[in-house]
Amino acid sequence: MSQTVHFTTRPEDRISISQKTAYAIGMLVNNTQAAALPAMMIILNLGLGVDVMLVGLIGFIPRIFDAVSDPMVGYISDNVRTRWGRRRPFIFVGALAAGLIFALMWQLPDGYSETFYFWVFMAASILFFLAYTIFATPFVAFGYEMTPDYHERTRLQAFANTVGQLAWLGVPWFYAIMANENLFRDKVHGARTLAIAVGIFIAVLGVVPAIFCREKFASFPKVRARKTFSQEMVDFFKGIAVTFKCKPFVKLCAATFLVFNGFQLGISFSLYIMIFYLFNGDDGNAGKLNGWFGMLTSLCTLGVIPLTAWISTKIGKRSTFLITISLSIVGYALKWFGYNPEHPYWLLFAAPLVAFGTGSLFTLMGSMIADVCDYDELKTKQRREGVFGAIYWWMVKVGMALAGLLTGILLKVSGFDETLGNAQSQETLLMLRVFDIGIPLATSLIAIFIIATYDITENRAHQIRLELESRRGKVGENSGELKQAAD
Repeated sequence: MSQTVHFTTRPEDRISISQKTAYAIGMLVNNTQAAALPAMMIILNLGLGVDVMLVGLIGFIPRIFDAVSDPMVGYISDNVRTRWGRRRPFIFVGALAAGLIFALMWQLPDGYSETFYFWVFMAASILFFLAYTIFATPFVAFGYEMTPDYHERTRLQAFANTVGQLAWLGVPWFYAIMANENLFRDKVHGARTLAIAVGIFIAVLGVVPAIFCREKFASFPKVRARKTFSQEMVDFFKGIAVTFKCKPFVKLCAATFLVFNGFQLGISFSLYIMIFYLFNGDDGNAGKLNGWFGMLTSLCTLGVIPLTAWISTKIGKRSTFLITISLSIVGYALKWFGYNPEHPYWLLFAAPLVAFGTGSLFTLMGSMIADVCDYDELKTKQRREGVFGAIYWWMVKVGMALAGLLTGILLKVSGFDETLGNAQSQETLLMLRVFDIGIPLATSLIAIFIIATYDITENRAHQIRLELESRRGKVGENSGELKQAAD
């Protein structure tokens, strides 16, 4: 086999544990916002009686606003200069606003029409996603620029995603908590109370990276003079077009879109399968199994994340992706045998392998996009982490929105009818299992073929860095120690 070239990390490129911890707390808040809303949306259907198609629209339409707000906030945070930096003011304000809105949006009164709940929650969702964007887009960009080192980027993403994974330990229990009759009058009451707790959590911990992290490119010079609003808009849309022409970035977006949103769409059916197929309409037992499956997947993910980082330093990020996503495909296939009404907890055997997909994806992608930002600077002479991060996460969120919309559509296609309760047809229950397993399996396979052609290797990334440092006048005799090791 050919040799793989490895470069050691310079001491000055290491990120201190305090900075990693502050950033990781922000990742926990970021993941909580991403996970909590979809986990609680089922209450609109099973608690307030809103039709599944309308719930799907609530999940989809606010993402249309993200199509503008995400890259716009990224563009602004790339180009703004304040005494507090480019990213930190947005993170601070976004965390407070998102926490407040999330707590309020679930305080829906009893006894109103389906139309009322639809429009009120739709408006609240749009406001929440705007606040979430103000926090998340600069926060993600912050992580891309904290170190220029190929491997330290992966270590940072691994550390942050390990802490962020704690959100996925708790969120699978949300339905069991909201449906607990010993704690709340009903599921709607449970959602109201839980939303307040989640909102406080987002607001209090979300400001931590804004207060304690320090920006590397806070004073990075602009390459153009002050322009009018219309000129800025022209530059903004030109920048978006240039970003989509960056082939390595487009491949990362496509792979993430397929892997993560295939996973999200699949698990949208899991709770329905547990309630109506495994437990014959028993909310309590279904909620417990859903909690155990989610928690076990998250616990395994905590192990997968550092393992992914370690493997990537040995064989590279691309090869690591191909291995870990292949293992997750095996996990999805095992779920078919795990959905057994006589032995419902067999489903847990699939969790460790499924975790390889969810655990490795954002650890590798966050690090790889940071490499792409260097590649882009070499081409454009601009630091555009905000735009890259915004478009990347916009693709993720659009996929999540499509997952929400398709969930409603595919539930209709399957013949699911909430008024039938546990009398759903066998054909409906079969279709739900096919959607749950087949969709993420197929999308992951396509993603593997896409990343197989990704070409920013460790050696290429190192050469790009040297060229950038030479351009900035920062390269010296100690430009990096080279160590070669055989595969």
